[in-house]
Amino acid sequence: MRQREEAAGGSGEGAAFTLAVNATLGGGVVPVRLGGRTWGQLTEARDNAVLVCHYYTGTAQVAGRARDGTPGWWASLIGPGRAVDTGRYFVVALNTLSNVQVRDPAVVTTGPDTPHPGGGTWGKRFPTWDFADLHALQRELLRHFGLERWHAVMGPSFGGMQALQWAARTPELAPRVAAVATSPCAGPVLRDAFGPLLRDVAPTGGLEGALRLISLFGMGADGLEAAFREADFGAYLRARAQAASLAHILDIARVVGTHDLAEVTPYPELFARWRGAGLRLLTVNIRGDGFFPAREMRAFADASRAAGVAHTHFEYSSVWGHLACVQDTAPFAGLLRGLLEDTLPAAAPPPDLAAAGEVPHA
Repeated sequence: MRQREEAAGGSGEGAAFTLAVNATLGGGVVPVRLGGRTWGQLTEARDNAVLVCHYYTGTAQVAGRARDGTPGWWASLIGPGRAVDTGRYFVVALNTLSNVQVRDPAVVTTGPDTPHPGGGTWGKRFPTWDFADLHALQRELLRHFGLERWHAVMGPSFGGMQALQWAARTPELAPRVAAVATSPCAGPVLRDAFGPLLRDVAPTGGLEGALRLISLFGMGADGLEAAFREADFGAYLRARAQAASLAHILDIARVVGTHDLAEVTPYPELFARWRGAGLRLLTVNIRGDGFFPAREMRAFADASRAAGVAHTHFEYSSVWGHLACVQDTAPFAGLLRGLLEDTLPAAAPPPDLAAAGEVPHA
């Protein structure tokens, strides 16, 4: 397997790298290239690395600003002096397979709409991959940076699923995990409503129709009204469509629908492993989230705490619905900081920290 450093971006963009490996996907070996970015510096002990996993339509640009000036999607949380302080932590982010924004020149990914070694694009020849494959690719980052383990793994939405998969598969390599706006498994909303609707919409509505549906579930009625009362929703969708791929949207939707921690390890055994590994787990949900009902994670958190896991669960309300996980991050910023610094209370959820005075969005 081969990994190579590609470029060093500025402190805003982050240092860019490409993970290049021959990965086993769907029973076959596939040459995979995934782009990533880093912020901050590794300590001499190499014990301060934080893996941040991106959401469904997100990219590795989690912090700083992209070349066009667009702020990273968690720039309000990651940077000097912020909850994930890049003066203390080495932040790593990697594009997933089938990254939705494959048509963005800054995004390096491998998926159905990327070149096939034999010519053309992969299309339907692209293997059926899953969370185990993605976790294996992310584990390559430990080798790439010469790390024994992560200081923490975190992310929102699909990124939160990935963080929970780290907890379930290798808790000894991720002793602190933060999963925001997600669930322990793909529930009825994802399995029986969003997924089927997306597959129904795609043939007739195409890419724009798929993005419209994602936006409706992601923002809800209040979020859409707040965002587009004075703006053009259609223009917003067309702008998003310029970098997106319908094939990649559908591929990640398929993977999201398979998320189930109990399929990795039954809960009693899972909780025992977490106790033994000393895992510290933070979960955050938004009340009124159109994708992930808070009740799904609340029940899981109650069960894990009852089993002796150091699991802090927090909920808050936001007009942005699910999208609050990137648009309205102040309520949980202090919790992320506490998780990283080992000052987070394990048993009881802390008060709402929306007025905690976090540094404003970059």
